[in-house]
Amino acid sequence: MALVSIVTPVYNSASYIQETYESIKNQTLSDWEWLTVDDCSSDNSVELIKSFNDSRIKVYQLDKNSGAAVARNKGILEAKGKYITFIDSDDLWKEKFLEKTINFLQTNNETLVYTNYKRVNENLEQILPDFEAVDYVDFNRLLYNCPISMLTTIYDSEKIGKEMIPDVELREDHAMWLNVLKKTQYARALNETLGIYRIRENSVSRDKLTIAKKQFDVYYKFLDYSLIKSLYYTFFWALNGMKKYGKL
Repeated sequence: MALVSIVTPVYNSASYIQETYESIKNQTLSDWEWLTVDDCSSDNSVELIKSFNDSRIKVYQLDKNSGAAVARNKGILEAKGKYITFIDSDDLWKEKFLEKTINFLQTNNETLVYTNYKRVNENLEQILPDFEAVDYVDFNRLLYNCPISMLTTIYDSEKIGKEMIPDVELREDHAMWLNVLKKTQYARALNETLGIYRIRENSVSRDKLTIAKKQFDVYYKFLDYSLIKSLYYTFFWALNGMKKYGKL
């Protein structure tokens, strides 16, 4: 197996970072590097990460608080792996996540794959059904909503290069996958639940009105679509979002 680069932005993550590390350490595929980028935490996140005493861990610290996108981009720039993947500092992987996704990429000669994931609260209690990945997502399909999760996606950087995360506030993951799908035909799904996503009460993503405004900006400002076209896609994004979270 080729080296896998795992990128994690860190900000006041001391409560969860050990569990995240354990889920990485317990992977059945062990040829990985974990690039943690601290965004000026005020807790002991950095000290805790260093205490893991694992030579595969790289610790970087930003000079000023800059947000998750800047932190992820620092990790991407430093990545040495053929494969690049992401995990946030409060999320988890099942132990065969890396093995199964890379086997899928290699066996099927694909560029990008993502999987299902479990949706839990801060105490790891399931609060929504598992999210199911959609197969063969192309650029046009991605305009209607973003089923591709940062948590369970891995891509081959030798095929598309290191894809940097755009400066699109709160919707940078969607913008990045749109850029990726300009370079490759589609994203493939591995329909197994291999990630565990924490939905936290204080998460900014729970402010749906703010997120909707930022999603509109993806179409109107980032993609430079017309007002009508941007409103059209924002409507369907909101509709699909309600379906995703069981509101319809």
